[in-house]
Amino acid sequence: MADSYRERSYGEIEIGFGAKPGIVVVDYQLGFTDPQYPLGGAPLVMRGVENTARLLEVARRCGIPVATCNTAYLNEREMPYWKITAVHETFLHDHPSVKLDPDIYDPDYDLAVTKTGASIFFQTPVASYFAKERVDTVIVTGCVTSGCIRATTIDSFSHRFRTIVPEDCVGDHEEGPHHDNLRDVGRRYADISSADAVIAYFEDWRKRNG
Repeated sequence: MADSYRERSYGEIEIGFGAKPGIVVVDYQLGFTDPQYPLGGAPLVMRGVENTARLLEVARRCGIPVATCNTAYLNEREMPYWKITAVHETFLHDHPSVKLDPDIYDPDYDLAVTKTGASIFFQTPVASYFAKERVDTVIVTGCVTSGCIRATTIDSFSHRFRTIVPEDCVGDHEEGPHHDNLRDVGRRYADISSADAVIAYFEDWRKRNG
C-alpha cells in the first residue's frame, strides 16, 4: 500500500543529537506505575519505567540535566476538563498516587515540577531551566504516549529543541495508540530512538565534554 506521508516528504529529515542533552520524565508517578491504582501497572508503562531508570543512571553520572514531573491538583475546580474518572478521583495533592515513583526520581538531583496540563512544559519552568543549562536536545521519557508524551514532544519541538523519544522509555495503556502516536510524531517533530542508542550518545557526550 502506498505511503502518502512518505510520498509527500514526511519524515525525510533526521533531527539528530545536538551539543547538550537534557531529559524530561513525564508522569512516572505511582498512579501510573502502581497496579493498585486504576491507571497503574500497564505493561508498556512498566517497561518504560525500567528503561528510563537505566537511562537516568547514566545521565546523572554524566551530569546531564533531568526534569521530572507529576500531575496533581488542589481540587476539582483547578482541574481542566479531564474525561478520565480516575484522574478526578486520584490525581489530588493529598493522594498517595501522585508521589513520584522512587525508581525514577532522585530528589537530590532532579528538577521536580507539578504540572496541571498535558505537557511538562505548559506553565512550568522546565524550558527556562534547560535554557540556563544550554540544553539543545531534549530526551522525552514517561507516560502516556498518546497523551502527555505526545503533548510534551510537540511543546519541545515548539521550543526549538532537538527532540528525541526513545520508544522503550515511554509507555501507554495499549500498544496501538503507543505505536501510532510515535509513528506520527516521528513524521513531524521528533526522532524515535531507543534507550540503548541514547545511552551511547550520553557516554559519547561525556567523553567529548569531560
